[in-house]
Amino acid sequence: MYGNFQQYLTQELAAIEAAGLCKKERCISTPQQAAVKVNGHEETLNFCANNYLGLSNHPRLIEAAKKAMDSHGYGMSSVRFICGTQDIHKRLEAAISDYFRTEDTILYAACFDANGGLFEPLLAEDDAIISDALNHASIIDGIRLCKANRYRYANANMEDLERCLQAAQAQRYRLIATDGVFSMDGNVAPMDQICALAEKYNALVMVDESHSAGVVGPTGHGVAELFGLYGRIDVFTGTLGKSFGGALGGFTTGRREIIDLLRQRSRPYLFSNSLAPAIVGAGIEAFRMLKETDALHERLATNVVYFRDQMIHAGFDIKPTQSAICAVMLYDARLSQLFAQRMQEEGIYVTGFYYPVVPKGEARIRVQLSAGHEKNHLDKAIAAFIKVGKELQVLH
Repeated sequence: MYGNFQQYLTQELAAIEAAGLCKKERCISTPQQAAVKVNGHEETLNFCANNYLGLSNHPRLIEAAKKAMDSHGYGMSSVRFICGTQDIHKRLEAAISDYFRTEDTILYAACFDANGGLFEPLLAEDDAIISDALNHASIIDGIRLCKANRYRYANANMEDLERCLQAAQAQRYRLIATDGVFSMDGNVAPMDQICALAEKYNALVMVDESHSAGVVGPTGHGVAELFGLYGRIDVFTGTLGKSFGGALGGFTTGRREIIDLLRQRSRPYLFSNSLAPAIVGAGIEAFRMLKETDALHERLATNVVYFRDQMIHAGFDIKPTQSAICAVMLYDARLSQLFAQRMQEEGIYVTGFYYPVVPKGEARIRVQLSAGHEKNHLDKAIAAFIKVGKELQVLH
């Protein structure tokens, strides 16, 4: 039976390769940090990890993970409601609630699961979800699993959002779903305007903080801090896999009754193993560190401003960014891959993004800054961008 299907798969893979859209993985042989070894090369500077606060290889998190394994074991072998809840799970949930100033938190294996398990338990055929057009794939997939009516508005376009909200008045309950920071462009959702429209049209608000928590806001606490919206956003989702240590784990945090219902009906929570003790222990330590000092966020903010300003001065086409994501626009898919390959040869690890990850004709190199980067790292990356940019006639 596999013969015909194998031929189909082979043709599809060949078409992807011919179109210059094949995603090829590079192998890191060191811990995740600012300087890594890739494919056996000597030191390579990593500018494409979500390691925003530089915590992925922090000794305090590693030690906390080891201690959690010593005290609570390697794995739970169960889901939370059967026999998979430990005291440290509850402590991590409390730490996340404290960080976001919310009433309660529920943990998931990943934020993809948090988003996948959010909408279906809360909303039904009589309800509506109004979603930003550039929302993450996990939000899109979560919405697909829900029977609520679907509306989509143009990215951060408040006139279009208001049009959708007016149309959705025909439904019982309405929920606006948006990323806090849109991961391909680096722009921040206008949450102050979104909340104002939500209150005008009697809608709930959900925001995915995966790329915004730890990054935006005066002390990096995300969009609620940035816009002064504590108490006005109903539910947040997020990840432990970016700013908060870079491993696994997601969460939903928000109003108590929402979290209570998710514990009863959210399928990824009910049917997935509990987070491993090592991840939970390191997560608790990450939030403890961020409560002690804002130094890592301050360093990240300094690095972002310096890199962005230097790249613009060099003549690169940079998407307006309010986050740690800097999109260097190249527009051509093949060019983005070639550019990334040449940057690797210069000792800089970046990745070309192209369709279907971004729209056709919007190919780019997405640079992600980290508190782990030193100024000499930034200068080396900028010099490499300028050199390769001139070679490939991106700069003239």
